[in-house]
Amino acid sequence: MSDVHTERVLVVPTELFRRLGYFQGFCGEIEHYLAELFDARHASYRPRGEVEQDPGFKQLIPYVIFRHVDPQGRESVFQYTRGKGMGEGRLHSKLSVGIGGHISLCDAEAGPSNHPYEEGMRRELEEEVQIDTPYAARCVGLINDDQTEVGRVHLGVVHLFDVERPAVLPRETDLLETGFRPVPELLADLDGFETWSSICLKALFGRGEGRGERGE
Repeated sequence: MSDVHTERVLVVPTELFRRLGYFQGFCGEIEHYLAELFDARHASYRPRGEVEQDPGFKQLIPYVIFRHVDPQGRESVFQYTRGKGMGEGRLHSKLSVGIGGHISLCDAEAGPSNHPYEEGMRRELEEEVQIDTPYAARCVGLINDDQTEVGRVHLGVVHLFDVERPAVLPRETDLLETGFRPVPELLADLDGFETWSSICLKALFGRGEGRGERGE
């Protein structure tokens, strides 16, 4: 993986996000945002070491959640603990249900077959996990969290992967204590999770407590 100080990552101006409709938390109105966020007129690649400290830009991050539903209808979600070798030091030792990472300039240079965002998400998944099961994938929402230092400079794009079998294994050595865990247990343990995971779990599997509201 590229060094954080030289890696150039995909960003959009925070002003664009606010113009499209600011929200705090989770928003499922993806059609309203994605076309503009991914428009080449707005997106750019900037040094990660700079934008990590610049709230004038939002780094676009795919955030993939793996869900399994057994024959009795019981839901479980893949979770892990972030090890100290993972890129974002401010999230070390936190529980997470999201797999993903920054979209880099190398993803835009990979070739014309994929959109840079799609290529970056594919690369991140391939680096971090082994998916030994068929699945159905869909984009389900966005996460914004301006109440934390990490969240102020990132915007999450949430993808739900419904797997036929709970057969997702870690490739990245700093994905610790991995496995599928029943949704009720996750909802009862939200304090141990990174903020984005907590927001997603409440919004997607709770009773909507994590849903943000768009504002001006």
